[in-house]
Amino acid sequence: MGEAKKKKKKSETPTVRMLASEQSSAAQTALPVQRTCKLFIGGAFPRTESGRYYTLTDDQGALLANICRGSRKDLRNAVKAARNAQASWAARNAYNRGQILYRMAEIIEGRRSQFEEELQHCGHSRAEAREEVRQAIDRLVYFAGWTDKYQQVLSSVNPVASSHFSFSTLEPMGVVAIFMNHPKGLLGLVSTLAPVIAGGNTCILVAQEKQPLVAVTLAECIHCSDVPAGVVNILTGFHKELLPWAAAHMDVNALLLLEEDHECITLAEEKAVDNLKRVIKLNNQSLTDDSESCSPYLIGNFQEVKTTWHPIGE
Repeated sequence: MGEAKKKKKKSETPTVRMLASEQSSAAQTALPVQRTCKLFIGGAFPRTESGRYYTLTDDQGALLANICRGSRKDLRNAVKAARNAQASWAARNAYNRGQILYRMAEIIEGRRSQFEEELQHCGHSRAEAREEVRQAIDRLVYFAGWTDKYQQVLSSVNPVASSHFSFSTLEPMGVVAIFMNHPKGLLGLVSTLAPVIAGGNTCILVAQEKQPLVAVTLAECIHCSDVPAGVVNILTGFHKELLPWAAAHMDVNALLLLEEDHECITLAEEKAVDNLKRVIKLNNQSLTDDSESCSPYLIGNFQEVKTTWHPIGE
């Protein structure tokens, strides 16, 4: 009986080896699964309604991913999602918003290697990519700490010449459209996104055309975190196509521009006049220099000042 078993095992060994060899050769000849990046709207990942895409390649011309080319309708859907989420997000207490931003930093920390690889595809060296991811995580933690403190620093008790108290406090503006064009892809994203949502606003972020991969991966991190659906919406596409519609949209309260195209900036400012939309322009240096980018005044840029008068009783 024992000899029969041994003979059976010996007869099976060549077959097993042949199957293993076939699987190995099949794995080597398998076609790679190309990445198709979608939009991030209302906590979901829809394809662009227009069906348009553009290809993203590395320095050697190799295909990295197919990138959705967001349309005017995609932008409208993102604004609607942001508006629906804004009231409940602003109503959360500041400490809870800080916890959520901190959770975003934790998730980015867990996917550090992927962010570093994607930044290297965009031309960063390994050391530069590693340092940028570290700075981005630190920046999120920094603004998480400001969520329950900026009111104390930026609000005030005003001197008045009557028997009243006059208090100035801050309230979120509402929906902010961000157009990102920064050489440091991840750090620029976090440095514009964090102060906007830390102050109770919701946003539509249009990633830069040349480094969209980190924005898509950041959307996946946000989706896995505690950020409510619609608070952050991320689109990919061409700025010249989307910026005029965002500037003219009557339900967008503010524009944050990191643009080098002066023609686009001028057009946005002209169209923003119709609903008195606040247009805030930042340069690349202001988001790289810690003395400027680590400031509660970046949160204050997207706040409205509400002044309350209260009579002094006897």
